[in-house]
Amino acid sequence: MKKHHLHLPLLALCLSASLCFAANDESLVRPIQDQWAQIKYRQDAQQHADAYHALAELAGKLAQSHPTQAEPLIWQGIAVSSEAGAKGGLGALSLAKHAKLLFEQALQLDASALEGSAYTSLATLYAKVPGWPLGFGDKAKANELFKKALALNPQGLDSNFLYADFLADQGQQADAIRHLQTALQAAPRPGRDVADAGRKLEAKALLKQISP
Repeated sequence: MKKHHLHLPLLALCLSASLCFAANDESLVRPIQDQWAQIKYRQDAQQHADAYHALAELAGKLAQSHPTQAEPLIWQGIAVSSEAGAKGGLGALSLAKHAKLLFEQALQLDASALEGSAYTSLATLYAKVPGWPLGFGDKAKANELFKKALALNPQGLDSNFLYADFLADQGQQADAIRHLQTALQAAPRPGRDVADAGRKLEAKALLKQISP
């Protein structure tokens, strides 16, 4: 299978330049965020697994060079869990377990980083992964983590959309619709136009699907 190499000059700079140690929050991981959005919303689905794998490796290097910051770990986890989703099947379970550990490490460093994104992403894993004996999936745990994420980012696009998706799967359509409406009203995130547009299209599609 042909491997797809990602070209991220800004990320390469951050991996080698000491000035990037002063960066924090989204500025440090912006190249990862941007490339993830390009993969998810603009790249052919057949290329997703390889592209996410390459992105996870780059995010891992960023995390190693910034061991006290949660943001690179969160995005490494997002890339790894995205690769798991792209691969599917039981073969993806080891990737999901790896992502789980990354999110847990990020929470230990800073649970509020990226407005609670580690909670949101970990909740999604608990919601999507099969339960015992195959995996660690746990709907009650997912619900608990989603609520922690929303406590930190009550108006967030991702936190509300992903919780709505979970609620819809649980048959709680009314609550899901409420969170989808909040997601669609979320303020634009600076520099994240592709991700915002793609996520809001997903929210509109789900809202149409579950509306009476």
